[in-house]
Amino acid sequence: MGGKMPRRKQARRTNVKDMRSILRLTYGQGLSVRAVSERLKLSKTTVSTYVLRAREAGLASWPLPPGHDDDTALGRQAARLDHSVLYLRMPRLFEDLALARLDGRFPRLVDRLARVELLILDDWGTHGLSDQQRLDLLEIFEERYRRKSTLITDQLPVAAWHEMIGEPTIADAILDRIIHNAHRITLEGDSMRRQKSPRSLTENQNSEINQI
Repeated sequence: MGGKMPRRKQARRTNVKDMRSILRLTYGQGLSVRAVSERLKLSKTTVSTYVLRAREAGLASWPLPPGHDDDTALGRQAARLDHSVLYLRMPRLFEDLALARLDGRFPRLVDRLARVELLILDDWGTHGLSDQQRLDLLEIFEERYRRKSTLITDQLPVAAWHEMIGEPTIADAILDRIIHNAHRITLEGDSMRRQKSPRSLTENQNSEINQI
């Protein structure tokens, strides 16, 4: 009787960090598909597919063009490359978690947050955390650690995150899972909301309103 057929080694799942690394190595360092494949431990088919789709999306250079390093732009590019993406503001995340705990959906919601390939958390650090919120964040980041990509946007210096989270032991555990392997991107210039806000009223328009 013949022996068992050896199992084919499964290629590891790709993530958004891989997407950036492929573009950086391809366009920033000029490496071939084979070289990128060997460096990142990805198949040549995966690398070729990413490069082709990125080129179709207008990404054929490194560093990324202006406007492609913010949270929504990276989310759009990830979605175009067939990654699942979920955007949440932190207040909405905590509201959803609290409601899910009340109606029994909490395990399913955490599982959903753990499985999405790119989780974008906006408005990080706008307020302090309760004991339950700290524990919820720890559970989410523990499930995602080294498996999925998380993009956090904030206007609070990273050095202040520990104090914002609160309880030292939980803060250490959370930051240990999101800081050490992170890529930090500092955006400069005015807020996009400010740039897109309607123009202020002119003096003539103000005068017309005051006369009404």
